[in-house]
Amino acid sequence: MKSALMILMLVSVAMPQSNPNRLAMPSLFSDNMVLQQKARVPIWGKAKPGLRVTVTASWGASGRTVVKSDGAWELYLRTPRAGGPYTLHVAAGDSTLTYRNVMSGEVWLCSGQSNMEIPLQGWPPENPIKNSDREIAAASYPDIRFFAVARAVSAKPEFNCAGTWTECNPQTAARFSAVGYFFGRKLYEQLHVPIGLIWSVWGGTKIQSWISGNYLSRLPEYKPVIGKIDSLSGEVDALNRWVRSHPAIDIGSRVPLHQFENLDFDDSLCSEKSFDDSGWKTMMLPTYWEATPVGDFDGAVWYRKTIEIPRSWVDSTLVLHLGPIDDMDETWVNGVKVGGLLGGGFWQTPRVYDVPGSLVRDTTLTIAVRVIDNGGGGGIWGNGVRMEVFPESDSIDTLPLSGDWKYLPVAEYINSKFYVYGAAGMPFYSRPKTALSVGPNTPTMLFNGMIAPLIPYHLKGILWYQGESNSDLPGDYNNYRNLFPLLISNWRVDWKEGYLPFYWVQIAPWTYGAKSKSYMIRDAQRLTLSIRNTGMAVTLDIGSLTTIHPPDKEDVGQRLALWALAKQYRKHLAYSGPIYRSMKVKNGKAIISFEYTGAGLVMKPLNGRTNFVIAGKDSNFVVADAKVVGNTLEVYSPEVKRPVAVRYTWGNAEEATLFNKEGLPASTFRTDDWPQ
Repeated sequence: MKSALMILMLVSVAMPQSNPNRLAMPSLFSDNMVLQQKARVPIWGKAKPGLRVTVTASWGASGRTVVKSDGAWELYLRTPRAGGPYTLHVAAGDSTLTYRNVMSGEVWLCSGQSNMEIPLQGWPPENPIKNSDREIAAASYPDIRFFAVARAVSAKPEFNCAGTWTECNPQTAARFSAVGYFFGRKLYEQLHVPIGLIWSVWGGTKIQSWISGNYLSRLPEYKPVIGKIDSLSGEVDALNRWVRSHPAIDIGSRVPLHQFENLDFDDSLCSEKSFDDSGWKTMMLPTYWEATPVGDFDGAVWYRKTIEIPRSWVDSTLVLHLGPIDDMDETWVNGVKVGGLLGGGFWQTPRVYDVPGSLVRDTTLTIAVRVIDNGGGGGIWGNGVRMEVFPESDSIDTLPLSGDWKYLPVAEYINSKFYVYGAAGMPFYSRPKTALSVGPNTPTMLFNGMIAPLIPYHLKGILWYQGESNSDLPGDYNNYRNLFPLLISNWRVDWKEGYLPFYWVQIAPWTYGAKSKSYMIRDAQRLTLSIRNTGMAVTLDIGSLTTIHPPDKEDVGQRLALWALAKQYRKHLAYSGPIYRSMKVKNGKAIISFEYTGAGLVMKPLNGRTNFVIAGKDSNFVVADAKVVGNTLEVYSPEVKRPVAVRYTWGNAEEATLFNKEGLPASTFRTDDWPQ
C-alpha cells in the first residue's frame, strides 16, 4: 500500500514461449483446471495459419475451427453441470495437447492489491492471518482449484501469463489469497460443486494500472501517457531480457519466516568499513527510492555513509536511529552487524540499534545498510523522522544522518526470485532505460500483463479488493469515482459477458498518513453500487487500526460470498449492511433512510461516539448524536439547528457503529457533495 513515484521497472516475468508453427495455448489451460459449468466456454490458442483445430472433451462435447491468418484460433464448447474429472484433448496438425483432471464448476476471478494478495499463511511476523495455522491444516478440498497469475507488467496486452492450476491442499492454500480461499470455501460448503479461483494481484498498486489503455484514454488526463505507452514495447522487452540474463535465487519454496535470510547477492564486501564506494551514486535520505532514479523497484539496495564523530564519543556505546525502513534491513557499523529486521510487515517499524563501544575505535564511523523491499515503496523513508546517532549516555548531543548517502542496487525481486546483479562493476547503473517510467503503477501495465491474458476465460464473477493506494493524492481519491466504474465497464466489455457480477471489499479503517483521505475511496466504492449487478462487502468493523492488512480475512471472504450466494445462487440470506438512501430534515433533526436494513437497525457507539457528524449550511461539521427510530436513523446536535448534511465514519480510522440486526455494518457515506 506504500505510495511510490514511478521511474523505472520491467516486464516482470518471462512469458511462456512457443513455436508459432506449433499448437500453443494459454497457461490457463492446464491439468486441474475448472471450466464454468453449464456454459458456452471459449477455448483458444495459437497455431500455424490454415491448420484445422479440433477440441474434444470427455463429457461428449467437441468443436472445430481453422487457424486465422494471424495465427490465432478460438472456438466454444458447451460444458456439463458441475462434476468431473474430465479430459480435454486439443489437436492441430501434428501437435496435440491433453488436459486431465478437468472439472466443471464455478469460476471466479480474485484481483486487486495486497489485502487480496496476502496469503492464508500471512506475512509473518508482522502481518498474520487470524487462525492461520488451524485453517491451513484443514484446507483439504481437492474440488477447489487455484490458478495464481505471476506478476507481470507489459506495455501491450499479452496473450499469456505464467501460472498453473493446482488442487487445494494445506500446502497450496497456505500460499493462496486468504480472502479468495475463504470466499471459495464458503461457496463450496453451500453449493457442493467444484470451485475455480483465479488470483491476479499486485500489492501497493493503483487502480489505473488495472485499466486498459483503450478505456483509460477516455479520460482526458490519461491520453498523453497512453500514447507514450503504445510505443514502449521494444524498450520494455530489451529491459526484460537484460534482467533475465542475471543469475536468480528462488525463495518461493522457503519457510515464510526465513525467506529473506542468508541471501548472497555477491555483495558481502559492501558492509566493510574499507570498501571503496567512490563510484556509487548518491541519494538524499530519508526518501522512498521510487522518488529517485532507482525508480519503481523491488529488490535489495545498499546504502553507505561515513561520518566524523566527536573524539569524546570514542569507545562509547552509541545509539543509531534510522527511522522506518521499507521493508527489511541488515545494518552494519564499521564492518560489524549491529541489527536488522528480515520478514514481511516491518515497513513502518523505526530502526533503533545500539553500537557497542568496541566498534567505536576512532572518530570515523561507517554505516552500511542493506535494504530489501519485496513490494510497493522501498527504502529508508521516515517522513518527519530524524535520522541520527548519539552517545547512549547523552541523547541531546546528536549527529544528524539525513542527507546524502551512497547507494547501489544489487538484486531485483520479481515473483519470489532475486535476480542478482552484485556489487562488482556496479551493473545496476547500466540497466537499460525506457523513455517513460514503467512499473506496476504505470497506467494499463497490469491490465496488459495480468488481466488481458485471462480474457476471455469464462467467469461466473469477479472479486476486487483495492483502493488503499489511491488514498494519498487528491488526483487519485477524487478521481476514484470515475476510475472504479471505468474498470468495471472495461472488464465486462472485454469479457463480453454482459453484466458480469462484480463484488468488491470496501477498504478498512486505518490511520494512514496525514494527507490521505481513505474515506473518500470508501465513499466512491459505495457510490459505485449504482452500477447494475455489483455488491460491496463492508469492513468497518473488522479492520485493524494498527495494520493496513487486517488479520480477519475469513469474515471478508464470507461477506463477499454472501453477495454471490444471494445473487448468483439464489440463497435466501442477508448479504449487505445498511446503505444510505436518502435524508430529510424534520424538527431540527436529519432523518436518514437506508437500504438493506434487514430485520432492523442497531446502533453500537464506540467510546460514547456515534461516528456521525452533522453540519448546517455553513459546512461546519460537529459531532452528532444518532438514534434508531423504526427503520430510520435520527441524527442531530444542539449546535446545528437546521441540518443540511450528515457524514458517517468520515475519517481514515473511524469504525462502524451502525449495523443491521443480522450483524452487517453500514457503509461510510455522506449526504453532501461539497469539495474536499
